[in-house]
Amino acid sequence: MANISQFKRRQQRVRSKLRKRGLTKPRLSVHRTSRHMYAQIIDDAAGTTVAAASTLDKSSKVKTGADSAAAADVGKRVAEAAKKAGVKEVIFDRGGFLFHGRVKALADAAREGGLEF
Repeated sequence: MANISQFKRRQQRVRSKLRKRGLTKPRLSVHRTSRHMYAQIIDDAAGTTVAAASTLDKSSKVKTGADSAAAADVGKRVAEAAKKAGVKEVIFDRGGFLFHGRVKALADAAREGGLEF
């Protein structure tokens, strides 16, 4: 276990807790890089992606993908896509990322957009 990075350990811990809760709801998975933000809603039972949004989308009107405003934009757009797909409740999967900064901005914007978690 010493060879595993802190990020991977956090990711494993978060995912195992999600599995224990049961995968009855779709999962809002967030990925953050130094330049972009990505979010997708995954139905694990069917193994499909229901909705997705990122700072790379052409509908994104942000100047840079590496700030909280861009993350909030992604959160709003993934919430809109989820509404179109008929998803209202999700389980938030932050992966190995801390719930702080851009990840928190994305989550708050998704909640404002109508997703419940």
